[in-house]
Amino acid sequence: MKKYIGNISLVLLMTFALSAHAALDIEITGAGEHQIPVSIVPFAGEDLLSQKISDVIASDLKRSGMFRLVDTAGKTPHETSEVVYADWSAADALTIGSASKLADGRVEVKFRLLDTHKQSQMLGQSVVARMDQVRAIAHRISDLIYEKFTGDAGVFSTRIAYVNKDGGMYRLVVADSDGYGEQSVLTLKHPIMSPSWSPDGSHLAYVTFEQGRAVTYIQSLYTRQRFVLAAFPGSNSSPAWSPDGKQLAIVLTREGNSNIYLVRPDGTGLKRLTYTDAIDTEPSFSPDGRYILFASDRGGSVQIYQMPVDGGFAERLTFEGNNNFSPRYSPDGNGFVYMYSTGGQFYIATMDFQTRQMQVLTDVGWDKKPSFAPNGKIILFATESLGRGILATVSSDGRVKQKMTPQQGDIREPMWGPFLK
Repeated sequence: MKKYIGNISLVLLMTFALSAHAALDIEITGAGEHQIPVSIVPFAGEDLLSQKISDVIASDLKRSGMFRLVDTAGKTPHETSEVVYADWSAADALTIGSASKLADGRVEVKFRLLDTHKQSQMLGQSVVARMDQVRAIAHRISDLIYEKFTGDAGVFSTRIAYVNKDGGMYRLVVADSDGYGEQSVLTLKHPIMSPSWSPDGSHLAYVTFEQGRAVTYIQSLYTRQRFVLAAFPGSNSSPAWSPDGKQLAIVLTREGNSNIYLVRPDGTGLKRLTYTDAIDTEPSFSPDGRYILFASDRGGSVQIYQMPVDGGFAERLTFEGNNNFSPRYSPDGNGFVYMYSTGGQFYIATMDFQTRQMQVLTDVGWDKKPSFAPNGKIILFATESLGRGILATVSSDGRVKQKMTPQQGDIREPMWGPFLK
């Protein structure tokens, strides 16, 4: 039990102070093809904490669509010696644990994941952290459980960014993947667009209109300091970080039409990448940094193209629908997600590079700005419900859907952040 949760210290260091209430109301529909039955026993001592660890874990696993929660029926073992395995035959796994306040004001959290059929321990770890980091610990436990059963890294400890428009104010917001811990990074009376995460999750690039036109900024999420990345004559928009963080792709109109350029994070080394009389926009780097996807109307309608970062031929990838926008590579580089438009409606779709088959994942008709979770299993996007802009997610196979409605304002321009390394 003295083994510490992997990477938990970095996760905690890179987590903002957490608010006590959710900023988003969450509605989940659908389920994975084979749900794993699991029981989450309330942790001993968690009633004395600001957040109940077991509740956070249960919510995380339920949101994934991969797990089915089995009622504990009032049974509350906290140590392996207290577990009567015959009582848990309806579950494949059982999570037990405890939380205790230490003399220095910190909290020690212990947890065990037990295989109820083999009657053995699958995981058993502990961590000591500040009291305001309890929710981050719970998310990390959820990540470990998810990975143990699926073989894929969990994304409960990751963060999302989005813009919330409320009245005449625009806020650039960073929050946990479940909408808790909302933090306003920037508040303006002018539109904010296109937030883009640096690969290490320490900075955001984004576009504002505070100078009367589109100007691209980079801002540290730790110091909150910001600086102008691109303010050339005309529009400066659609920033996208390279996987190594050494350059960004941006869209400039400094020489006429919208074309894609490369630039270093300090604003130097500007290099033009596309040369057309059309509109080239919304670039996205491949995971290996060798290619970019982008949207262009060079063929008449707006379609998705791919070209080498070093320059060269741009290959058209999409042919279905009236127009297609906002491409983003999957983390494994085997395909991409994009906004598919047909008949005046907008949907989230994916395409596989090898088969060139597309799959439409949503059905609302006002679904925009998709981005993959860093494990590639979930897609975040903006949609609309009852006249309000909201966040939504869909699993990469289209089975599990989730709506995340803000308590106030309209949400737009979402982007899922990276794993914290």
